[in-house]
Amino acid sequence: MVSISMINVEKSFGENKVLNGVTFDTNDGEIFGLLGPSGSGKTTIINILTRQFAADSGEVYVNAASNEIGLMLEHDGLFPRLNCLENMIIFEKIYGIPRSRSVEALERVGLGDAHTTAVEQLSKGMRQRLVLARAVLHKPKVLFLDEPTSALDPLTAQGIYRLIKELRDSGATIFLTTHNMQEAVHLCDRVVMLHGGIIIEQGDPNDICDRYNAVKTIKDLEAVFVQLTGGGLQ
Repeated sequence: MVSISMINVEKSFGENKVLNGVTFDTNDGEIFGLLGPSGSGKTTIINILTRQFAADSGEVYVNAASNEIGLMLEHDGLFPRLNCLENMIIFEKIYGIPRSRSVEALERVGLGDAHTTAVEQLSKGMRQRLVLARAVLHKPKVLFLDEPTSALDPLTAQGIYRLIKELRDSGATIFLTTHNMQEAVHLCDRVVMLHGGIIIEQGDPNDICDRYNAVKTIKDLEAVFVQLTGGGLQ
């Protein structure tokens, strides 16, 4: 069953056309990747799907109510003077979730020993893990992740990968953006590749790598964009 879809979506900001006829869909219970260089339109797509602003034209569908959506976006919205658990408690009260769920979520992202640590004292990677814990606190039906492992060391990233796959296996639909083809191959069931607001390729990430003789590195992803568009990652 379709969980998320865009059909011929267009979006402009003034004279700048950011999305041009974008069409794709995701299925329930899959990890779906959106790849592209900076400025390709990835953030605009997430903003439209999460109802932060409307498309100029086209059809948009997300099979989830607002309280069934989890978000891990570029701006973390954390309260720096509060500690990790206190940040979780704010959302715990919003969703009517028991305290044990907050503690469990922190432990699942490797912050079990940082409950009383103020956010302003956390590293960037630890802040990112806290945002992910908050995003999965209410066990969302659809989870949007904007480059979820960009500031994490490889070992911590592997733990986040396991959590994302567990969420998928429990029935959640995961929609993530990344510029890392290696991550997409490791995580995603399907991907779309975006360049200049246009989808230039989509399908199984392994098939895409094979099609363009890529070996799943960021350098190879750049080569694919060069091959398809005459440009590279910015």
